[in-house]
Amino acid sequence: MTEAEDRKPQSDEARSAFRPPSGVAASIDGESSTTSEFEIPQGLAVPRSTGSESETTSEFALPEGLDAPTGAPAETEGSAFSMPSTHHAWSPAAFTPASGFPAVNLTDVPWQDRMRAMLRMPVADRPAPEPSQKHDDDTGPAVPRVLDLTLRIGELLLAGGEGAEDVEAAMFAVCRSYGLDRCEPNVTFTLLSISHQPSLVEDPVTASRTVRRRGTDYTRLAAVFHLVDDLSDPDTHISLEEAYRRLAEIRRNRHPYPTWVLTTASGLLAGAASVLVGGGLTVFVAAMLGSMLGDRLAWLCAGRGLPEFYQFAVAAMPPAAMGIVLTLIHVDVKASAVITGGLFALLPGRALVAGVQDGLTGFYITAAARLLEVMYFFVSIVAGVLVVLYFGVQLGAELNPDAQLGTGDEPLVQIGASMLLSLAFAILLQQERSTVLAVTLNGGVAWSVYGAMHLVGDISPVASTAAAAGLVGLFGQLMSRYRFASALPYTTAAIGPLLPGSATYFGLLAIAQSEVDRGLVYLSTAVALAMAIAIGVNLGGEISRLFLRVPGAASAAGRRAAKRTRGF
Repeated sequence: MTEAEDRKPQSDEARSAFRPPSGVAASIDGESSTTSEFEIPQGLAVPRSTGSESETTSEFALPEGLDAPTGAPAETEGSAFSMPSTHHAWSPAAFTPASGFPAVNLTDVPWQDRMRAMLRMPVADRPAPEPSQKHDDDTGPAVPRVLDLTLRIGELLLAGGEGAEDVEAAMFAVCRSYGLDRCEPNVTFTLLSISHQPSLVEDPVTASRTVRRRGTDYTRLAAVFHLVDDLSDPDTHISLEEAYRRLAEIRRNRHPYPTWVLTTASGLLAGAASVLVGGGLTVFVAAMLGSMLGDRLAWLCAGRGLPEFYQFAVAAMPPAAMGIVLTLIHVDVKASAVITGGLFALLPGRALVAGVQDGLTGFYITAAARLLEVMYFFVSIVAGVLVVLYFGVQLGAELNPDAQLGTGDEPLVQIGASMLLSLAFAILLQQERSTVLAVTLNGGVAWSVYGAMHLVGDISPVASTAAAAGLVGLFGQLMSRYRFASALPYTTAAIGPLLPGSATYFGLLAIAQSEVDRGLVYLSTAVALAMAIAIGVNLGGEISRLFLRVPGAASAAGRRAAKRTRGF
């Protein structure tokens, strides 16, 4: 390259308009030089900046000489439902509380007790998760599918009449079995929701489901409990697809008893109840026919789409009409026993026990809704019976509200009638055939205790009912722990002989004869007996949990786990 070419500026060099022409010397002291008040004085060294001319500094800028960590490569935008890459499906809690983690070992107890104890603990105090369903990958199944399976299982349990606390325990067990340890289930009457937070810095994922239709089928309830027990068992590996398949089979299964068996069971229940209050063979047959007719009318109304309020009102009319007819034709029988037997088959004992149990365990909104439902059922029964009694009184039927129903002089007959009543009640609840014998014997024991305390010992009927119901709840809880199942199939049918049918009837009869004060007294007694049944059943279950020692659990942790609410 020649010298001329070296002096020739390159094409990519920038020429400034303020640059002095070649050959003109820029003089500092000359007039041609322009000075600025912002010009740096001569002799002052200024560090040369490597950035752009308009570089600005920030108070958040790193000091010179401090190497900033190299940032990770940008990741593609993920989904809120996917596990974070740094999160292990069964990682422990993100921090340790100041008091430390409680030394609790709940691996040797039924899953109901484990999940119930963990739910009563604060989130920070819960022990490390114990995964039971292993997976080939570290991330586990998709979070939305696990939450959906959890809600579907909770829906079947809640629709079957299970208590809110047990439903939450089952939902929590399903989530933890698939590695979702930071989950919070919530049950409110017909609404189920569950929230899962993958980590402390991520947004939670929440799903909900509404129970639109409820039905009593304890066989299906037991199958769902068996599924949850298998999911909580670390030796039984069930994939998410297998759990969905088993849940679909549970939904598709038909009821264990056909319709004609249920109708016959309804009649046997009413007949056995009429014998319990002193009726004979004629009363047994009349109460049975009236209850079967009422059951068929209720099924007809249900097929027409009428609400349950009108179904109960229609079902209560035939037994009352049967008693009125026997009185009008002057048959020497206890017509009041016929009507009382028909009421036994309609009293909502299952919903009452579940409502009181929810209130005692701290689920006040669910308890209030269930008790309001019981009140509506009771009002519908009252309306149906009052209509028939009113027309019967107008036709000249002589019904005495002061006549006290006896229990007969044959204790063995009474015990047999109570066992028959529990058997029929168990069939109406669609229980498994393997549990029918146990609940039948439990019903006989309950009536024996009530008769020994009230009839022989002359103890208050409310106290006698509460004691008998307490034994029913204790036995039911022991059987549920032994078989890892729900306690409802062993308790609900067994309390049938204790239901306040006679007090309800005499209260309604007094109101129909314009003796409102006396009727309210009888109805108050019926309410007291119903509350004694519900509280006794719940107390029996709590006593079993109180005295059955939890292996490996520290006493302090056990007391902490038993606290539900604090009112002070």
